Amino acid sequence: MALGKQAKILSDKQVRAILGELENRRYPARDRTMFLLSIRAGMRAIEIARVTWSMVTDAEGNIADAIALENKASKGKRGGRIIPLHPELKMALIALHRERGEEARSNLPVIFSERGRGLSPGAVTVWFFRLYAGLNMVGCSSHSGRRTFLTKAARRVSEVGGSLRDVQQLAGHANLATTALYIATDQDAQRKLVALV
Repeated sequence: MALGKQAKILSDKQVRAILGELENRRYPARDRTMFLLSIRAGMRAIEIARVTWSMVTDAEGNIADAIALENKASKGKRGGRIIPLHPELKMALIALHRERGEEARSNLPVIFSERGRGLSPGAVTVWFFRLYAGLNMVGCSSHSGRRTFLTKAARRVSEVGGSLRDVQQLAGHANLATTALYIATDQDAQRKLVALV
């Protein structure tokens, strides 16, 4: 990923505006879940397209506390990982699961098309492009939610006793250097950090 072509990260205000916009869509529960899989779980478009109900439910068929993302749903042979569910995303999954009823069988994709089939990774990418373009959010793409998630996680990981390796695991990256490319810098934070050392 070239440094000059990175997707813009989203502000909290933009996230609220997007969530408000999604409530007025034809499939608000699906669209909210799709956006939250990006912004609250840091998932790629390919992962959003391929995640199935079996990866987000427990043995009893209830929404679990984590996404058990399998390699086949991710990028590469080692992209699978466990992603703890953000409370907001868990509530969205519960609502969508309830709304889908019989259509939420374990082998079916969580994110569906108008015909009830899954979306392709390309269709998910286009969905995000249209969402951001419709809200005049220039420079945003399907990677904006993922980049926002990883940047926020990196900035707060020390507060919970973690390290950048934990962020790397959440990202599903084999190399920490790849994770570092996603994390936006903050000059104000750099000034504060230098003052502390």
